[in-house]
This record gives sequence, C-alpha cells and structure tokens, in this order.
Amino acid sequence: MEPSLLIQYSPLIVASTGFFVVLGGMYAVVIYLNPERSAQDRVADLTGKSQPDTDLFLRPEPTNDVTSRVGALATGSEEESNEQRRILLQAGFRSRNALEVYNALRVMLTVVLALTGYAITRGQEPIMIAFGILLGMTVGYYIPKIIVQGRRDGRQKDLMNSFPDALDLLVSSVEAGLGLDAAFRRVAKEMETAAPTLARELQAVNYEVEAGVPRTIALRHLDHRTGLQEVNSLVNVLLQAERFGTSVAEALRIHSTLVRKKRMLNAEENAAKISPKLTLAMILFILPLLFTVLAGPAAINVMNNLLPAMGG
Repeated sequence: MEPSLLIQYSPLIVASTGFFVVLGGMYAVVIYLNPERSAQDRVADLTGKSQPDTDLFLRPEPTNDVTSRVGALATGSEEESNEQRRILLQAGFRSRNALEVYNALRVMLTVVLALTGYAITRGQEPIMIAFGILLGMTVGYYIPKIIVQGRRDGRQKDLMNSFPDALDLLVSSVEAGLGLDAAFRRVAKEMETAAPTLARELQAVNYEVEAGVPRTIALRHLDHRTGLQEVNSLVNVLLQAERFGTSVAEALRIHSTLVRKKRMLNAEENAAKISPKLTLAMILFILPLLFTVLAGPAAINVMNNLLPAMGG
C-alpha cells in the first residue's frame, strides 16, 4: 500500500481496529475471564460440548462492576428494565446479569461507532461529520436490539414448530400412567434430538421442581421463558386441572387437539400466501425479462427499418 493511501485511510483503520478490540475485550471479560466460571464450562464453550445445566436458574451470576456501571447508563425505568429482561430471557439469555451486559454493549457500541463515523468523515463538511456521528450512534444503539429481537423470534418459531409434537407425547405419557413431572422428564428426553430448544425448556421445569420450586411457579417460569400463547394456555390448563382435581390427561388431549388444529390453519394460511408472493416476484423480475426476450428483436427490426425510412 502506498504511504499516501495509508495516511488517507488511517482513521478508518484505527477506528475499525478499536471497534473489534472493544468487542473482543468485552466478550473475553464477560464470557471467558469470569472468575466464577468453572474450567468445565470454559472447556465446554471451546469444544462445543455442553455439560448438564442442572443449575440453570439457581446459580448466582456475578456481575462485573465495570459492566454494571456502563450498563446502568442505558437502563431506563423499572418497567422498561423488566420488559428488557423478559425479552432477553425469551431470546435465551438466562444469566442474571444479562441485562447489564446487554446495556453495556449498547453503550459501548454507540460510542465506538460514533467515533468510527467521526474518523471516516473527518476533514469533510461539518454536516457530513455530524451525519457520520449520528449514523454511527444510531447503528450502535439499535444493532444489539435487532439481534436480540431476531434471536427471540427465531427461538419462538422453533419452539412453536415442535410444541404440538411434544404435547402429543405429553398426552401419551400421562395416559400411560406417568405423573406430570415424570411425563415432562420423559418428553424432554425424547425431544432432545428433534427439538433441543423445547427439550431444554422442559428440563428446566424438572430442575426447578427437583430443587424445591413449587410446580405452579415452575410452570409460570416456563410461560415467561417462551412467551408463546400456546404454552401460556397449556400452563393454565395444567394449573386449573390441578386446582379443581379434573383429569389432566383429558385436559391435555383437548388442548393438544386445539394446538394441532391451529398449526394446520397456520400452514394453510402460509400456503395461501404463496400465490400473491409469486405473482409479485413474477411482475418485478420475470415478466420484464420475458418481454425483453420476446419484444426485443422485433423492436430492433422496427427501429432499423422504420427510422431510416422516416429520415428520408
């Protein structure tokens, strides 16, 4: 690289390097250098082999002081904090300091990308510098939110796709004579390969009950972690059956029929949407090319023969 180009792009290089250094440093401090994490946990992260997560909700999660102070800058009211915790929980971030890390990441990304925007636009018009800083701040502040929301939506979709099958297994297990706790344990074991996300949620219910948490609270936690209307209905069905002494198997079978029918209706709705989507794609991308191929040669012949005649 020529020295002039190196000097010209040095602010961009420095800003980009600082951006990745900050991200890597935060990831290392929060994830790997946490003194409370065991060696088995760090090895499992590196090898991809997870250990049994038996203390999923009961183990204390130490909060780094720096992370807490930085995260506090972006923390709003208590209502907003509770809503953010709920979204992070439904996205799969279960540690107790997830909100502090999330807010700290938003603050640091906002600052770093604002500096990056300034470095890129330095030396230009003031309005361009202000635009670069504002763009960097906006992107840095909203990128974590978009990522978390996308992960939450994907996780809920994964849970919803496998929930009717798990509910059928739960009905079969209860009708076979298993208790509700044993049925949850059996279904979680059977769904480990086909639906690992749902299996982990069901295992979490068992872990909480085994740790002494009342089943009512454990089921409510399941509802909060998933955020699905179907799971909320299942929890209400189980709680009402337990409260009034009605047949759990019969209540589960009725709910299973409703959930499966709803999934079938959703599939039919998605199938009905295919034709309008294909029509729009054909109008925008296929028909113009088709008209070009069919009418192009004729238009060229007309131009070659008609224009000279018109010109005399």
